[in-house]
Amino acid sequence: MVNKHSSAKDHEKKEYDDRVGHRQRLRKRFMDAGQEALSDYEMLEMLLFRAIPRRDVKPLAKQLLRIFHDFNGVITAPYNRLKEVKGLGDGAICELKIVQAAACRLAQGKIRDRQVLSRWSFLIDYCRVAFAHLDSEQFRILFLDKKNVLILDEEQQRGTVDHVPVYPREVVKRALELQAVSLILVHNHPSGDPSPSRADVDMTKQIINACATVGITVHDHVIVGRESVVSFRATGLI
Repeated sequence: MVNKHSSAKDHEKKEYDDRVGHRQRLRKRFMDAGQEALSDYEMLEMLLFRAIPRRDVKPLAKQLLRIFHDFNGVITAPYNRLKEVKGLGDGAICELKIVQAAACRLAQGKIRDRQVLSRWSFLIDYCRVAFAHLDSEQFRILFLDKKNVLILDEEQQRGTVDHVPVYPREVVKRALELQAVSLILVHNHPSGDPSPSRADVDMTKQIINACATVGITVHDHVIVGRESVVSFRATGLI
């Protein structure tokens, strides 16, 4: 007669051994061949291993990709959206947000204390990592010195899903406090479409005019969408 308790334990042990074996193989493939050898869902699995040690996380990784479309979309998704995903607790969300913060720090490090205008592709990479998947508008300013080296990247305002209030006098005041000679304006469009609105164009002109009265140059205004960015300078808007 088969011992049901023993059979259940054997099944549980087999599941454990399979899970451990899978994780070891995935880690080895990553260490041997790098991230190019792993798909998006496998990268997500590896992030979830520590937070969810006793469960097969492959279904959860694939579910996250179905909801948020790609790896970047998952790690940059807002906390409240991630919290809605069944099976994804605070520990796992924290692991995802650590990766987002690390990616942002790495991208920011490539422009910090450097001549920003000569590293334009790095600036765009940083903007995409930092702003592309925010669920509300955020307006930031990069303050530059006379050599166009970054003094400070600072959030000025945070708004709703389609509007952020910006006050030219406050922009000028902050630039003078930091002894900035020029600026780069950056904000995101949570809708995903980076096309400038009439309000975006008018606000940019107001800031340019306000800055010009004290000899501060606005090099560009970059709008970040989910898949692309728009540069006012490149499109002839300034």
